[in-house]
Amino acid sequence: MISIQGLKKRYGDLDAVKGVSFEVGRGEIVGLLGHNGAGKTTVMKILTGFLEPTAGAVTVGGVDVLKDRNGVQRQIGYLPESAPLYPEMLVQEYLIMMAELRQIPAAKRLEAISYAVRAAGLTERLTQAIGTLSKGYKQRVGLAGAILHRPDVLVLDEPTNGLDPVQIVEIRRLIKQLAQHSTVILSTHILSEIEAICDRVLILIDGHLAADARLEEMLATDTVLMSIGEAAEGVADALQAVPGVRQVRDDGPDPHHTGFTRHRVICDPGSQPAPALIQAATERRWPLAAVAPEITSLENVFRDLMHARGAEEARP
Repeated sequence: MISIQGLKKRYGDLDAVKGVSFEVGRGEIVGLLGHNGAGKTTVMKILTGFLEPTAGAVTVGGVDVLKDRNGVQRQIGYLPESAPLYPEMLVQEYLIMMAELRQIPAAKRLEAISYAVRAAGLTERLTQAIGTLSKGYKQRVGLAGAILHRPDVLVLDEPTNGLDPVQIVEIRRLIKQLAQHSTVILSTHILSEIEAICDRVLILIDGHLAADARLEEMLATDTVLMSIGEAAEGVADALQAVPGVRQVRDDGPDPHHTGFTRHRVICDPGSQPAPALIQAATERRWPLAAVAPEITSLENVFRDLMHARGAEEARP
């Protein structure tokens, strides 16, 4: 649905986006993660046709944003970080106006508005002035306006920024529901947002695409955690002899299994020696409480990428 190739954007002497390339398939929920100033909003604005790139190609549903901006925008529902709402308008007035601007035929407007109102949970707020709504409900109004035309692609820029915890949970639930019918790409600097909503993660650092992977792949490591009975002897030597194992560390008593020691087995990338590790323990009749891959956090991944980027830039 989305193809971005060699995207660059320069503001004067500042290179905000530096040769970013990625594709998003139909039905994916993709998170665009990065620190403030990483280039997330710039990518969003170029994707939606509100900003021209300095270089590169952007297509949505096979339509080139530079050649047919209106054709791209007809396929997209866009919620910018600060939704352009009119506080003096009633919710229903705003949605009627948006339906007209979207050029939805008059005979289909009621159906389109009803769909958006139900999807966004605004049934009881239709006759309320937008200015009197909570920030969470204002976000819902913005989302309703973005999905009136049932877009193939939903682009959300910092959709829960500034909301309280209850409102955040509600908006996340709503985004997941909308993703059943649309490809979703959302930008955020909140790590928990990605983990709660997205299937795939794109990480931008200083205008560069530093990582692109499915969330479970990004959080997976090449380390296996084994809980072995504390009386077992020669554990490190025996496990070290298993093909694909680089190092074995004793992490001390397992906090979840009394009488067991947790061993951290660091493996070669892609080696997947867990079955051989279990076999080694079984042959030696070691009590075995657990064997599982270590799962890291998105925070650790992001921190490591930031450090790697900093080290790369520091090289002469």
